[in-house]
Amino acid sequence: MANTIRALSMDAVQAANIGHPGMPMGMADVATVLWSDYLRFDPADPKWPDRDRFVLSAGHGSMLTYALLHLTGYAQPTMDDIRNFRQLGSPCAGHPENFLLEGVECTTGPLGQGLAMAVGMAIAERHLNAKFGDELVNHRTWAIAGDGCMMEGINHEAIGLAGHLGLGNLIVLWDDNRITIDGAVSLSSSEDVPERYRSAKWHTVSCDGHDPADIRRAIDEALADPRPSLVACQTIIGKGAPNKQGTSSVHGSPLGADEVAAARVEMGWEAEPFVVPADILADWRALGAAGAEANIAWQARLEASAKKADFEQQLSSVADKAAPALQDFIRGLAKDQPKVASRKASEMALGPLTEALPQLIGGSADLTGSNNTKTSATTPLTASSYDGRYLYYGIREFGMAAAMNGLSLHGGVVAYGGTFLVFSDYARNAIRMSALQETGVVYVMTHDSIGLGEDGPTHQPVEHVMSLRLIPNLNVYRPADAIETAECWALALQTTETPSVLALSRQNLPAVRGEGDAEWTGQTNRSAKGGYLLKPATAARKVVLVATGSEVSVAVDTAKVLEEQGIGADVVSMPCVELFQQADQAYREELLPADALIVSIEAGVTLGWQAVTGANGLNIGLDRFGASAPAEVLFKHFGFSAEAIVPQILAKLGN
Repeated sequence: MANTIRALSMDAVQAANIGHPGMPMGMADVATVLWSDYLRFDPADPKWPDRDRFVLSAGHGSMLTYALLHLTGYAQPTMDDIRNFRQLGSPCAGHPENFLLEGVECTTGPLGQGLAMAVGMAIAERHLNAKFGDELVNHRTWAIAGDGCMMEGINHEAIGLAGHLGLGNLIVLWDDNRITIDGAVSLSSSEDVPERYRSAKWHTVSCDGHDPADIRRAIDEALADPRPSLVACQTIIGKGAPNKQGTSSVHGSPLGADEVAAARVEMGWEAEPFVVPADILADWRALGAAGAEANIAWQARLEASAKKADFEQQLSSVADKAAPALQDFIRGLAKDQPKVASRKASEMALGPLTEALPQLIGGSADLTGSNNTKTSATTPLTASSYDGRYLYYGIREFGMAAAMNGLSLHGGVVAYGGTFLVFSDYARNAIRMSALQETGVVYVMTHDSIGLGEDGPTHQPVEHVMSLRLIPNLNVYRPADAIETAECWALALQTTETPSVLALSRQNLPAVRGEGDAEWTGQTNRSAKGGYLLKPATAARKVVLVATGSEVSVAVDTAKVLEEQGIGADVVSMPCVELFQQADQAYREELLPADALIVSIEAGVTLGWQAVTGANGLNIGLDRFGASAPAEVLFKHFGFSAEAIVPQILAKLGN
């Protein structure tokens, strides 16, 4: 059975003339034992809620996953898909993509993130188990990781969190083959990996990764220990290729026709490429049938459970529930018109949201009091209280973001987490993976501009908002006041396949909304099209001021001065550029007419705003780093005031 994986892997990589045959050939025995004797799955129902989660963190070895899914009877990949490995139209991409194949729990490839997402999945399982008990939720998360996953910095963040939370339902199978692309691991590393895991409160055990009995012994040991476990599987990379196994040459290159032929002789594999003998295929397909029986038994328990309705509610989407949860809250804001920082407005909105939506699990990378991400409804999720809904991630921005992806991909929970916007750079690749994997996570990024003040340029994001807007399938929201902040929260929770970044202020923002919002409903969410007319011109319109966040009030002040000089100025608030760009063309042209000067105002880099203002527009921004001073001093110093902006507009108009 293991040689089937080896043969399919080397043949697919050879046909594509590119790929990584070494890892799947080396881990074939471990994977066969895992899927035969331990993993709980049902190919006919890939989304069965109580299935085990299998994560190939070493995603370059993607043929391991494709072979396993095909052999055990998943609808895809077909053998034709495998024949077309890495080719356009085949779901067998170079790295496993969760949006291409059922059975691929998460997209992997950036090393270490699969393991970190597995931590999030294990947290979700423990949380749901605490709520619904073993009868409905009792599964494990298994991850196969390589030396690259061990070395990446995110590994330290992820295993520290998992050990602290005591996630005994998480087992990592380490492909300990002592080889990287450059050569022997000893070229670049001499650390004791198991000792590092033990220091993070993990259980560790090793085994001969080519001896099924020893693999079972090690896994059984891991299952018996209440801590998360690292199983060091000592393997030979490219096992079965007689002249290249154990060398870096099999890591990321095809074996070559001669070595493929030699491997067939070495393994005694007589079948033609992409052909699996019927008796061996029958053994693999029997594993899928056994999984179906476990699923049927679980379905019976669900039907008989008094918690069935609550469980199904927990797994349901929050998309249609966010706006109703905020309706009374926003109507109250319209009446009170509070002057608060948008980070505080976010906390205020989270109050009714976390009360109404039990799926919400929040957290912060050690900035809870600054990000304002905890509410009275979210008690801490700890090793002794998995039923809590608030995670103290520690100073682990990257690990937090990846774990949030895992939480979301597991299902049954909606993850949000906070840090300073400037530290989105630490988390950036996981944010990108949120977008690629189509997860609905929400990043609460506070201290969004020079407005944070005295902490200075190291902490003042200048390029971050615009750079995040570059990521496809990511909505970046920068709300102007409390009502817009709540509207953006509603939109973030409604886009279940698009992650969101909420860029929120440290400094208080005056209310710019309220009029017309007393009867707010989800259908009247003015932020839904990304930009909207906040204040229409009273004189003949010559200028449209487009602003985001704290600069919307600056735009309002600027419009007032222009109007006093007889120059009509619309004020457009644009909390989400991405949604505005998706709006229909007629709406966009009405809001930003060709016969007006379009002026953007945002306390960040101006590059990118030309797509909104046009080449002949005016872009007011900050194309340099900030400085240490109080917020109001910095805004005046860098020209974010009506007195500084109006002369630039008049000059552009030729007045």
